[in-house]
Amino acid sequence: MHNQLEFDTLIIGSGAAGLSLALKLADHSKVAVLSKDALIEGATFYAQGGVSAVLDKHDSIESHMQDTLTTGGGLCDPEIVQFVVERAQQSIDWLIDIGVDFTRSDNKKNTTSQFHLHKEGGHSHRRIIHAADATGKVIETTLESRVRQHKNIKLFEHHVAVDLITVNKFIKSSNRCVGAYVLDVVKKNVQVFKAKNTVLATGGAGKVYLYTSNPDSCTGDGIAMAYRAGCRIANMEFIQFHPTCLYHPSAKSFLISEALRGEGAKLILKDGNSFMQRYDEREELAPRDIVARAIDHEMKRLGHDCVYLDISHKTNKFIQKHFPNISNYCLDLNIDISKIPIPVVPAAHYTCGGVIVNKNGETDITNLYAIGEVSYSGLHGANRMASNSLLECFVFANSAYNHIKKSSEKSYKLDNIRDWDESRVTNSDEEVVVSHNWDEIRRFMWDYVGIVRTTKRLQRAHHRIKLLKSEINEYYGNFRITKDLIELRNLAVVAEIIIESALLRKESRGLHYTTDFPISDDMNVPKNTIIKLNIQPKDYAA
Repeated sequence: MHNQLEFDTLIIGSGAAGLSLALKLADHSKVAVLSKDALIEGATFYAQGGVSAVLDKHDSIESHMQDTLTTGGGLCDPEIVQFVVERAQQSIDWLIDIGVDFTRSDNKKNTTSQFHLHKEGGHSHRRIIHAADATGKVIETTLESRVRQHKNIKLFEHHVAVDLITVNKFIKSSNRCVGAYVLDVVKKNVQVFKAKNTVLATGGAGKVYLYTSNPDSCTGDGIAMAYRAGCRIANMEFIQFHPTCLYHPSAKSFLISEALRGEGAKLILKDGNSFMQRYDEREELAPRDIVARAIDHEMKRLGHDCVYLDISHKTNKFIQKHFPNISNYCLDLNIDISKIPIPVVPAAHYTCGGVIVNKNGETDITNLYAIGEVSYSGLHGANRMASNSLLECFVFANSAYNHIKKSSEKSYKLDNIRDWDESRVTNSDEEVVVSHNWDEIRRFMWDYVGIVRTTKRLQRAHHRIKLLKSEINEYYGNFRITKDLIELRNLAVVAEIIIESALLRKESRGLHYTTDFPISDDMNVPKNTIIKLNIQPKDYAA
């Protein structure tokens, strides 16, 4: 057996969830962290808003819970919501301890906290702790500096997991994960990474859509791998579209933080008139599903390419203090947000469904965990409330750490695993197939499975994805794998799961809105949409 590496824990993904867990585990065990690109290149780095937590004496755990449950459209698990919200303060304290520099409060008028707190959509209080408008960047770079210094953490940048390795030899009828096959993108060879525990921290699947706020790495890899291994996947019809991404030919996927609306920014049409008052009494601070649908409706009604977000009533000094990165980025595109409104459109932003896990982050497969956006914990329900996502990362990283540390006392020897076999494949001379199929999936997902859906469009999308999946699988079986091919294969799996989930939910709720079933139906529609591949556990052991 050559080209095989062994660790106590293999963490696939290097965002807030993955690096937090690595840092906690490394004092007790040998940890490997895989990153598809550079270590910090993921969704966490681009998160602007912050982390939601009850830090003000006028706020309460009960209020944070109620806001989350209300936003979640009746599908949140109340026990999980309480579990997460009660651990928010502990998570913030840990982040401060490792050196995250949150913005301090210089005005006690709105808060009794020592930190400046934003208010975002769905929240009834100011409870978003942040580092100006680049919270994710500050958190991710702080975590990066820590993990790079730790002797027990081995970092593998530009490494892409191909598939999980499972065996069913240890316990009859039990499927156990013992690692993953991993492509070294630079050396172009596949290695076996053996591990007593494997953690999916791969983030979401925003790149399944043509327009997204997510970086290129968010191709649903963890969800697809877990599905192929036999895990249950829940509620993938609930894809959150962020209402306000910058609309500009030179701006690939730049997010305009919800915190601007928290500070009074108004959504307006080309003629300067506001419109959110026609859709919800909370206006700009309604939950994201409502705001995104309102913008989508106005754009389609008027035939406009975008709407506008106006914060020009605030002083340039205020804007520079609270939103320096957004302001400077827009200024580079000749948009002075202190004087003129920002052109914005909705874009796919967050995957509310995912791999089903419990409070410990455990999946259906023994020794396989999932934490962060890749997972479905029950926290977000039918619609994620702003800034609960980073909070979920830290809470579940900590609970997974506690469970892994406790269970590591039971030791066992990992069996030998077969090396990756590519003896019957060749190099591809048709890479255009990959790029064409990638573009086609993302375009029909946007057109047919977007903010507003119909059964006919979903059926059309389902027909297309079946054909494309067949093409992709044939291609995958004949040619040596590349990073692009792995991502396309995963993207196709996730697209099919989203479409099938949307077809199964014959109601409108939260982020899933269909004109054929425009109201919610608590009586006849199951609470959770669960998709599972019916397979027997594979035995890769020699």
